Amino acid sequence: MQILAQIAFILAVAIGLGIFIRNIRRMIRNIKLGRETDRTDNPGERWGKMAKIALGQYKMVRRPVSGIIHVIVYLGFIIINIEVLEIIIDGIFGTHRIFAFAGSFYSFLIGAFEILALLVLVGVFIFWIRRNILTIQRFRARELTEWPKNDANYILYFEMVLMSLFLIMNAADYQLQLNLAPHYAMASGEIAGAFPVSSFLLPLLDGFANSTLIIIERTAWWLHILGILFFLNYLYYSKHLHILLAFPNVYYSKIKPKAEFDNIEAVTKEVQLMMDPDADPFAAPAEPEGEAEGEPEKFGASDVFDLNRVQLLNAYTCTECGRCTDQCPANNTGKLLSPRKIMMDTRDRLEEVGENINKNGKFEDDGKQLLDDYILREEIWACTTCQMCIEACPVGIDPLSIIVEMRRYLMMEQSAGPADLNNAMGNIENNGAPWPYNQMDRLNWANEN
Repeated sequence: MQILAQIAFILAVAIGLGIFIRNIRRMIRNIKLGRETDRTDNPGERWGKMAKIALGQYKMVRRPVSGIIHVIVYLGFIIINIEVLEIIIDGIFGTHRIFAFAGSFYSFLIGAFEILALLVLVGVFIFWIRRNILTIQRFRARELTEWPKNDANYILYFEMVLMSLFLIMNAADYQLQLNLAPHYAMASGEIAGAFPVSSFLLPLLDGFANSTLIIIERTAWWLHILGILFFLNYLYYSKHLHILLAFPNVYYSKIKPKAEFDNIEAVTKEVQLMMDPDADPFAAPAEPEGEAEGEPEKFGASDVFDLNRVQLLNAYTCTECGRCTDQCPANNTGKLLSPRKIMMDTRDRLEEVGENINKNGKFEDDGKQLLDDYILREEIWACTTCQMCIEACPVGIDPLSIIVEMRRYLMMEQSAGPADLNNAMGNIENNGAPWPYNQMDRLNWANEN
């Protein structure tokens, strides 16, 4: 019977990890649909930023209440799952608490895990109240449709169940050790582990036979590990993918000044040519070696294929916390723009493209694009480029860069900017200033009384 349980466990872990690897490979493939961009400069600064923001949760604790609770839940959930290593070894080899030989150190670890599990339960309950009872505006925005709201709650329920199963498993295990049950009791007669929280559950197990306790312990043990495997694969479909992606996302985030926009290389070369007094304006531009003729470079972005890979990574990393939208002055004054929606729409479109590839083997034109079908022009022109969305994001996401690329597309590919902006651009071209006055009359205002 034991060997069958071990085989079933190995199959469950193999299937769970196999599905997880398949999903991660699909995500990487989708991200690689974007344009290449080099973010390998200044590795020391990037590692430091990742340690400070992704690991140290620097931006989260700016809001002390939610920030500190998030740190407790995040660290607690990660640290507790260190025990998964022991569960995997026990499941494969049919052992019981294989690391118990560490003695007092092992007892300290199990005790610490239980305290963290209790803190996670408390923290998750507080988060549930904040999302479902308190009227926090950023959790009730128009882009948080039925799925995003449910997704956030599903994760909270998952964590509650997993932590509860962990404590029930330990309580039953502790009682079995006290009962000197075979396989559970140590040869030395000592207790393997310390149980400062689950020991309070022992009165609920009082009077149960060892056979019943084993059923309770094994059921909680199996549900706990299967729940973790399910949770691992659910991440791909959830906003909680940031648990895995926050670290690479922060590492590859922009480290130059936030207000510095990227220039288009082709335009930069044109300007440099114009400013070069020795350049021949009638000379044909030199073709880079080894580059075949093809379609000219597209200015800006109208679909996910036109964005760079870091921007697509940003879309998958978005936590949907709404801090960017909460700080956006355009949104706060009633404009249609929501930086969070920009990232959610980009991810939704990227997933739609990915499903298209899964179905057809390659992307077949579906008559849709990110601009207009997902993100409206009114949204992107409402942006003031103030950078507050970037500053507010706890994991280094840059919604502004996507907005700017779409503006570039509209202006440089379609000449479809707002009327006021088109007038200003025309005046700059003709008069050297945004105002509709001849250059000779630009200083007349100084002579007015």
